[in-house]
Amino acid sequence: MAKTRIAIIGAGPGGLLCARVLQRRGIEVAVYDTDADPYARDAGGTLDLKADSGQIALEDAGLLAEFRALARPEGQAKTRLDQHGTVLAGFVPEEQDEAATEIDRGQLRGMLAASLAPGTVRWGHKLHTATSLGAGRRRLEFGNGAVVETDLLVGADGAWSRVRPLLSPATPVYRGVSFVEVRFDEVDRRHPRIAKLVGDGHMFANDNAGRAIIGQRNSNGHVRGYVALRTDLDWAAKAGIDLADRAAVQGFLCDEFADWSADLLPFITDNEGEFVNRPIHALPAPLTWTHRPGVTLLGDAAHLMTPWGGFGVNLAMLDGAELARALAEESTVDSAIQRYEKVMLARGGEHALGANDAMDRFFATKEFDPADIPDTLAEHQHALAAAAEYRRRHPVAVTWVLRFRTPSGERKFALVLDTSTTEPTGTLDGVPIENGTLRDGALRFTARLTAPFPMRFTCIASLDGDTMTGSAKAPMMSIVFTGDRVTQGSTR
Repeated sequence: MAKTRIAIIGAGPGGLLCARVLQRRGIEVAVYDTDADPYARDAGGTLDLKADSGQIALEDAGLLAEFRALARPEGQAKTRLDQHGTVLAGFVPEEQDEAATEIDRGQLRGMLAASLAPGTVRWGHKLHTATSLGAGRRRLEFGNGAVVETDLLVGADGAWSRVRPLLSPATPVYRGVSFVEVRFDEVDRRHPRIAKLVGDGHMFANDNAGRAIIGQRNSNGHVRGYVALRTDLDWAAKAGIDLADRAAVQGFLCDEFADWSADLLPFITDNEGEFVNRPIHALPAPLTWTHRPGVTLLGDAAHLMTPWGGFGVNLAMLDGAELARALAEESTVDSAIQRYEKVMLARGGEHALGANDAMDRFFATKEFDPADIPDTLAEHQHALAAAAEYRRRHPVAVTWVLRFRTPSGERKFALVLDTSTTEPTGTLDGVPIENGTLRDGALRFTARLTAPFPMRFTCIASLDGDTMTGSAKAPMMSIVFTGDRVTQGSTR
């Protein structure tokens, strides 16, 4: 598996996270993205990384400490209002609550990109064609003329994926709601009314007539807002509005929200930037496909859903971590893809159905029902419990670099080891180990190598913190080896 040529299309959080976990497992990978660099465009607003998905993926990537240095736990606060400005519900997280900690999308992307080995991401590469070469291999041609061949093609390229057509004819469908994005800088000084409404986290206001105003606190005194309404996809054209005409868009939105509280209208009247139209699309859910060798999808490319619940990036990152884990632990690319897709497709379909239904209910034209307001505290408690259960079933594996002193020189192999029990499991050079035992710092397991020739041997080693020393014994020889634990922040 370590020799497999893996190409990930898309340097969003899911693709970058997948590459990071692969490198920690000693597997080479290349990521291709259209952007010129991680900061070439506005990555979007804030997002919550959930304990039972996004944070688990970061733990596998060894990046939890880096994440917590940037994240804003106080950003989990939420306030729900009606169109008159009446507070219907509120949530303030406790000091130690990290169930759904907020981080700016741009900060997350930059952190993940910086964690990869230099040259991993090929910026400025837009996929043009992917031609099958048989046996799961493909030739990829990019718009800049670059051509590469791959044994595994991973589509992490979002809603309008160019990889998805290799597996499914499905395309995103407009869900009947459009968000018009607005922005406010130095909000506490220049826009105190908006700052007070949004607080440290999020404000949601709706009128049960298909209209809403949403505000979210970002870092560095910035608030990003969304003036949203249930409408036709071409609402601007039907109203005779040029979206580049700020005054025209502002006038249209003021008319649409004329019966709303004056306290909420600054989200329309005080916008500092352009009005950016963001129609909400989603893939049919649940989306499935017939397995094909050498290609798979993750994140929005596989299960694009509405933003309700904040599952999109979280699932993309968990997808990436689980795909990387499967590739490190299975004996073939094909078995790894099938193991990964069996879990990912079911999970993505379930969350997509839930997210799409939640948005439909939020923008429904009906009488207000208090039961429609989510119980944020219960959601946080559920996420923490689900995270503990996930880790019980999928303990964190530690990667070691083993150095064998052979007659032909030193050889290095990646040992991925779960030592949460006295019978450790894992892989050596991507091949599962067998008969593992760990008692009083003494590790023993049986392993198999396929190169430079097939060999089965028993490793006996002593563990001392981040180092390991031992010997590998085969019927005709014994080789001494040493090992070093791959520490957080390292790519080896």
